[in-house]
Amino acid sequence: MEILYLKSVDSTHRYLQEYIKNNGYISPLAIFTSNQTNGIGSRDNLWHGEEGNFYLSFVISKDKMPQDIQIQSLSIYFSFILKDLLKSLNSNVWLKWPNDFYLEDKKIGGTITTISKDFIYCGIGINFKNLSNEFKSLDINISNIELLDLYIIELEKYPSWKQIFSKYSIEFHYSKKFYATVDNEKVSLKNSILNDDGSIQVDNKKVFSLR
Repeated sequence: MEILYLKSVDSTHRYLQEYIKNNGYISPLAIFTSNQTNGIGSRDNLWHGEEGNFYLSFVISKDKMPQDIQIQSLSIYFSFILKDLLKSLNSNVWLKWPNDFYLEDKKIGGTITTISKDFIYCGIGINFKNLSNEFKSLDINISNIELLDLYIIELEKYPSWKQIFSKYSIEFHYSKKFYATVDNEKVSLKNSILNDDGSIQVDNKKVFSLR
């Protein structure tokens, strides 16, 4: 995967989408910066962060994805690859359904995944610095560039959904202490059931994770 390093950008996600629009897609491409000034969060919210954090967006063609994954569960897929890497580096980060990185009960980052024709765009933000009492920062000593390089290596192995889901399903119960937004409403995950395809049953409704 080719990586373009930017000193500063308003949004890696928007920059990447515009880049592909203007230059076309040849092969997987990533945009990385440690200073994002106007990032995109879930449901088109803004993602505010400080310089020195981890801001990554990448684009991959759909045919690169394992055949056993539902396209709607790609946020879990991309997020858990990073979460599993962090765990191997002795971090206590866990993944709250469907796309948020947590330490204990506080968020340290998140993932947004969007589909455009034959391409998948994924953006990931991780706090390396404390922003406020609402958030936490990564709990291991690693540079954002080191983490980027290790993540790309793991990502390009393209593990099957079965491999990812078998691990994620074990820790899904952590999410049951929290809420998720379903149809623009906060819904408790206390009684939710995780399905094999990455969706959940909540309030008798099947909900997928793609955001």
